[in-house]
Amino acid sequence: MRRTLALMLSLPLVLAAPATAAPSDKAEETAVGGSMRSLYMELIRQARADGKARAALAYLDDFDRQHPNDREAQVLRVNCLLDLGQIAGAQQALARIPASERSGGAMAARGHVLAAEERWGEAATAYAAAQAASPADSYIGNALGYAELRAGHTDAAIETLRRALDLAPDAAHGDAVVRNNLALALTTAGRTDEAAALLARVRDTGERARLRSQLALEAARISSSKGGAVPNAQ
Repeated sequence: MRRTLALMLSLPLVLAAPATAAPSDKAEETAVGGSMRSLYMELIRQARADGKARAALAYLDDFDRQHPNDREAQVLRVNCLLDLGQIAGAQQALARIPASERSGGAMAARGHVLAAEERWGEAATAYAAAQAASPADSYIGNALGYAELRAGHTDAAIETLRRALDLAPDAAHGDAVVRNNLALALTTAGRTDEAAALLARVRDTGERARLRSQLALEAARISSSKGGAVPNAQ
């Protein structure tokens, strides 16, 4: 699939129409341009999913020349920069998105930047707005729950993460990231039996023991400090 995309994207992103193009020709041109945009965006998203944030940024630089001020591309740029730990760059990229933009993706990007700055209460507010815009997005729910946990709202975090787990796309495996964050919130709240029951879904006993140890350490650290990791940007 990626090879096919690469070959198709070697063609010009915008096809020049004749000066006297008929309306049907213009409609076809628009359809082709939209299709090429979708293909390029898929290539960018796939590069990021493969852990190649630098490649995704290079594709975004090329994409921006053809589609300046594309909102989805702007959000992807923020998230790619955060993947690389480039917080200042992500702040600058976020500043290019109008404050009036209230889409789920844009609000989640604001939340990710605030989380990277460890401004957990503000991050939770941004994620809540993102969830209001995209209520069925489990990734936003996961980020909101983690931010609530870090902001000290443990009970709210547990409920938010339970909902996110129910919405997780990988029903067979329960979405490990959301599951682990829920187990972390339960452990932080002292509800260790519930956390253990949740982790019982992990079939590998060695992996399960490793997770329980890590979650116990992280819960203790959260309880005693403000430091910590940023939830994955989506």
